[in-house]
Order: sequence, then C-alpha cells, then structure tokens
Amino acid sequence: MIQITALPAFTDNYIWLLQDSDSRRCAVVDPGDAAPVQAWLTAHPDWTLSDILVTHHHHDHVGGVEQLKNATGAKVWGPANEKIPVRDVALHDHDRLTVLGCEFEVIEVPGHTLGHIAFYHDGVLLCGDTLFAAGCGRLFEGTPQQMHQSLSRLAALPAETLVYCAHEYTLSNLRFAIAVEPDNAEIAARLATVIQQRQDGIITLPSNLALERLTNPFLRTGETSVKQKLDERDGPLNRAPTEVFAALRAWKDKF
Repeated sequence: MIQITALPAFTDNYIWLLQDSDSRRCAVVDPGDAAPVQAWLTAHPDWTLSDILVTHHHHDHVGGVEQLKNATGAKVWGPANEKIPVRDVALHDHDRLTVLGCEFEVIEVPGHTLGHIAFYHDGVLLCGDTLFAAGCGRLFEGTPQQMHQSLSRLAALPAETLVYCAHEYTLSNLRFAIAVEPDNAEIAARLATVIQQRQDGIITLPSNLALERLTNPFLRTGETSVKQKLDERDGPLNRAPTEVFAALRAWKDKF
C-alpha cells in the first residue's frame, strides 16, 4: 500500500510524495521546487527516489525536476504533448505505468494546459491543476469545452476516489461555491470545516469525488440551482452544461 504525504512548496503548492515502505523507494508528483524533496530525502537517508511524475509543464510543477533527476537518477514520466525537462517516458491517454509496484492509468485532461494529464490508481487520483478541491484550474491554454469534458471524465471515477490536487485553494474555492449555491447545506458545512482547518494550519487535502460532486460547482453544471444563479446574474438562458461551465469559470476568474 502506497503512503502519500504532502510536501509544501512555494506559497500554496503541494508536491505529493508516494512511499513504498517495503522497498524503501519513493516517488514525487510535480516537484516545482527540488528543495522540499531533497530535505525529505536527507532526513530519510535509507529511502531512494525512483520516479518523478509530471502532470503539466508549468514551472511551479517542473522547476525541480532536472535537479532531482541529476541527484538521484529517478525516471521522469510526463505528458507526451508538452515540453517536460529531462523526460524519460512520454505518456498518452490510457497509457499504463508501474510506479512503486502499482499500476497507474494516464488520463488526458486538456484545459488548464493542452497536454495536461492525470494519474489514476485504485482510488487515488493525482490530478495536478485540473480538478481542485471545490474548484478547477484556470483555462490558460484549453477551451471551456475541453475542460468540461476533462472534469466529466474525472468525475466519472469511483465516488471514493481520493483527489490529490496540487494547490491549497480549497477555502477560496468554497467561498465561490457558496456564492453559486447559497442554499447548499453540504457546501456550507464544508466551508465551516475548512475555515477551521486553515485557522489550525491543517491541510484540506485529499478530497474525494463523492464530496466534490456535492460541493464543487464545476462538477454541478447540470444542477438547477447552479443554472438559476447564472440566470440571476446574466439573464435567463437555455444553457447546455458546457456553457454553464464556461459562465462559471468566467465568473470565478473575476471573483
């Protein structure tokens, strides 16, 4: 069983550390900064970094990749359709890779960037900047249609799937979610919990897909309550779910 630990980086990034206690090997996901990983390895000298998983090309996700590979010889796995430093294996949709004895499936999720991928294994989703706790990534390269389809693919995974995204954005995302659905009791309860967690300095991740389906507006584009709020803002329109998503993302960008 892989143990997953968060290594904080920059102001709100998380580098996910995957550990296999039997082999004393570990892997990291999206090491935008080498320092937190190197500090952990120094504090645990009997562990070996064997693999580096990359979801997309943004610097806060790849900035430490080359330094870590040079120091450890770890294998670098990354999306085929993006420029990833010192990548050893280029990954496409539905590819499978074995890391720390576990098989992961690659899911292409364009939207935040065009070549963004996620990694899925048996109830664990490593999704970079596509799906966030109570939110989703900005559309730097892709279209609303692409991102809505990507989120729909992720939302279709089993409800118990744990969501390991790359940023501590949960509180700000929930403040937007409650603006979209002010009468949603699940959002209100989650917001209260997260406010307390952040006051106590506690990480709000991982989330899970069951909770996201109840509280993440970007996964709720078919809900009447979400459509009604947009109608209040913009006037009544007969929007398809993709158009609801586009309107939500545009609102969130200015929220």
